[in-house]
Amino acid sequence: MKLFYRIFGEGNPLIILHGLFGLSDNWVGFGKKIADLGYQVFILDQRNHGQSPHSDVFNYLAMTDDLYDFIEENEIVNPILLGHSMGGKVAIRFALENPELISKTIIVDISLKEYPKRTSHEKIIDAMRRIDFGMVRSRKEVEMLLRERLPDIRLRQFILKNLYWESKERLAWRINFEAICDNLDDLFDGVDTIDKFENPSLFIRGGLSDYILEEDYPVIKFNFPNSEIITIENTSHWVHAEAPEKFYKVITEFL
Repeated sequence: MKLFYRIFGEGNPLIILHGLFGLSDNWVGFGKKIADLGYQVFILDQRNHGQSPHSDVFNYLAMTDDLYDFIEENEIVNPILLGHSMGGKVAIRFALENPELISKTIIVDISLKEYPKRTSHEKIIDAMRRIDFGMVRSRKEVEMLLRERLPDIRLRQFILKNLYWESKERLAWRINFEAICDNLDDLFDGVDTIDKFENPSLFIRGGLSDYILEEDYPVIKFNFPNSEIITIENTSHWVHAEAPEKFYKVITEFL
């Protein structure tokens, strides 16, 4: 699958993979700042997100294959992988399966373990599905309707990035609802392997998030023996959006 991507800068390659319900646009500001440091930054839309193609097949095996094809097609040599949440799990799988192709990994608020199903994802899907685009005429109206079910303003702004004008008169969501709903359980899968990624790795966790717990550290250290785990306090799962300056500082120090 040919993925949509954005590219900034020149230098050592760094690939950014967004999380579920995200898209490349969420990472443009950060990507440009990293590019200014002398990196060539690729920000991908993963399948069923953003401007990339839709597919009924939606699991980590498919997304890992997409990344492999992207790297090969664009002749990217020894990139750094940075992935958040779902994108972090893709980066984990890819690095463990293809350690010779990657120089470093940065994994944001996700571990290797299998996660229990989270109702928060279903609430987001339900809120987005309830929007009747035959009845709304502006982004502001959509935001007001989302507010009823998604009171967190940061989360609403994140979701609204998926909104676009399908025609001059009609708004729509870019995301592939059907594929996400049909395959949601697969997105909580764990990575259970004895493979190791020996190169430098950074795991960043939000201090208020439960996606990476101290009990997960031994597995992380086993599969990523040359890894560092850093907590950014007072942040949730969207650590990069809630503490952008601290997040940028941690990343640049690692790079």
